[in-house]
Amino acid sequence: MISSVTFEKTLYNRLPFKFEAGTPNIAGAIGLGAALDYVESVGIEAIAAHEKDLLDHATGVLSGIPGLRIIGTAREKAGLVSFVIEGVHPHDVGTILDQEGIAIRAGHHCTQPLMERFGVPATARASLGLYNTREEIDALAAAIHKVHEVFG
Repeated sequence: MISSVTFEKTLYNRLPFKFEAGTPNIAGAIGLGAALDYVESVGIEAIAAHEKDLLDHATGVLSGIPGLRIIGTAREKAGLVSFVIEGVHPHDVGTILDQEGIAIRAGHHCTQPLMERFGVPATARASLGLYNTREEIDALAAAIHKVHEVFG
């Protein structure tokens, strides 16, 4: 990154070398390799099937909760469920779920045009992955009932 450093001045290297400071992310590269090995051992098709099962379960369970509206109902979608609860701001939903031990995201998720399209200021979003279980989705639903208790 530098050509010379003294107490009087610093001379930066010529391009592109002056932008190559620091030690490469060696731990990140090793971690990425381990993650790829794990995904290969489980199988990408098995992961996709598990996430689809979770998404189907979450959609079914959450759809049955009064006042909850799922935002984004495409047939082919990733393993996440965005939702709003009538009369409750998503940030409040996130706070109550956090107190119940459930981690979600709440906000506009850098998609303000989409929020405007659906007429909502923000959504709550549960992300589902290989590491999740149906029981965790059921715990999410139970925690959402707690939201109803607080705001009902």
